[in-house]
Amino acid sequence: MNAPAALFESSLSQLTLRTRGKVRDIYDVDEEHLLIVTTDRLSAFDVILPNPIPAKGQVLTSVSNFWFDKMRSVIPNHLSALRLEDVVPDAKERAQIEGRAIIVKKLNPLPVEAIVRGYLIGSGWKDYQKSGSVCGIKLPEGLQQAEQLPEAIYTPSTKAAVGDHDENISFAATIPLLGAEMAERVRDVSIQLYTEAAEYAKQRGIIIADTKFEFGLDATGELFLIDEALTPDSSRFWPAESYQVGISPPSFDKQFIRDYLETLDWDKTAPGPELPDEITAISSQKYQEAMHKLLD
Repeated sequence: MNAPAALFESSLSQLTLRTRGKVRDIYDVDEEHLLIVTTDRLSAFDVILPNPIPAKGQVLTSVSNFWFDKMRSVIPNHLSALRLEDVVPDAKERAQIEGRAIIVKKLNPLPVEAIVRGYLIGSGWKDYQKSGSVCGIKLPEGLQQAEQLPEAIYTPSTKAAVGDHDENISFAATIPLLGAEMAERVRDVSIQLYTEAAEYAKQRGIIIADTKFEFGLDATGELFLIDEALTPDSSRFWPAESYQVGISPPSFDKQFIRDYLETLDWDKTAPGPELPDEITAISSQKYQEAMHKLLD
């Protein structure tokens, strides 16, 4: 990908900025639509780092759009039929967000993040070592780090504001938040999306160890897949050829950055440390390699 200069923050004079998240800038288009710009910002340990990762925003947008299209038969998504030139007619302003902007329907986001784990890694591995469970779900004894689970498990969390930490909750705790029927629908759709995507990705040389989905409702109560889907930011992507049980595998996702940050004397609170050019360049390459494996 011949990427333009990295974009840390977008600036669109013709639209009203609604919010800046950890990665995305969101603008109001009209009463029914939003413009979402995926920047090259990167957050780690819930802290936005000062250095952008070149091409990251285009990668996340391309990968999400690929999965949105591929999973239409499972669940509708938030993409609208509006074109970018209809919403941002100024060519110069449009150029800064080309390939990293989508126009979506305004929906009511659900107050949970739907996390699905297929492998024992990260906080799940730490949890299992202490309790033999992951987020309260009992697992067989004797599992090793990075081992594939007997079946994918659903471990939802609350959605935190920028700078705060998400909190793992049980499936039962989502019922008062969503209602029993919707809680079950979100769980079942999440597991189906993960399972189908993991099977496809494995054929392309990528293991999706775990992932996070977000959902929203329209005025009629229909469920939509929103935000991003099955990207190197919302998922843990491992190269299949180097995968082995018992170690934390090398990764296509931002785990590479997390591993670097763990070597620093940093307390994981803002402000985040500056990243060396070499680290941002390698990270950019990893994002792009993951995209090409999936999409080419």
